[in-house]
Amino acid sequence: MTRFPVHTLDTAPETSKPSLRDAEARFGMIPNLAAAMATSPVLIQSFIGIFDKVHGGSFSEQQIQTVLLTDAVTNRCTWAVALHSALALQAGLDAADVDAMRAGRSPANKQLGALSTLARTLIEKRGRLDEQDTEQFLAAGFGKELLLEVITIVAASTITNYTGSVTNPPLEAGLQAHAWNG
Repeated sequence: MTRFPVHTLDTAPETSKPSLRDAEARFGMIPNLAAAMATSPVLIQSFIGIFDKVHGGSFSEQQIQTVLLTDAVTNRCTWAVALHSALALQAGLDAADVDAMRAGRSPANKQLGALSTLARTLIEKRGRLDEQDTEQFLAAGFGKELLLEVITIVAASTITNYTGSVTNPPLEAGLQAHAWNG
């Protein structure tokens, strides 16, 4: 397996360093996945930019983590499943709902369930939703603009999930309790 470096501020390419500093300011440390992303300044800069859009949008942190955890499981990215399991619980999601998503099911809560189902369907159908998929999401009380905003979250998670699967960074000690084997 090809090993990718897990950069520090000392070893990262110069043009990746501002993005790593941003990640460190947000998380209190540089997550190993962001450190691996830093190998490509274009990738780490894009990730930080879309991260800001996702977390500055219309959805609550519980809703965002629902989509991100669902995507990580659907894309089978073990690092991201561990991270988003921890963040979902930290955001106040019910442990049973987190367990359901880790098992590939949607949460029991109507709105969170609709978000999770839409996210999984977008990935599995490669964005080709049918009328029933759209109507199910709208019937849960979401508007069309929010359906399109979910696409932004899926795009952000695709960056992290694919990078995690390609670079296979080590799981931080604080995430070990949420390790996932798929």
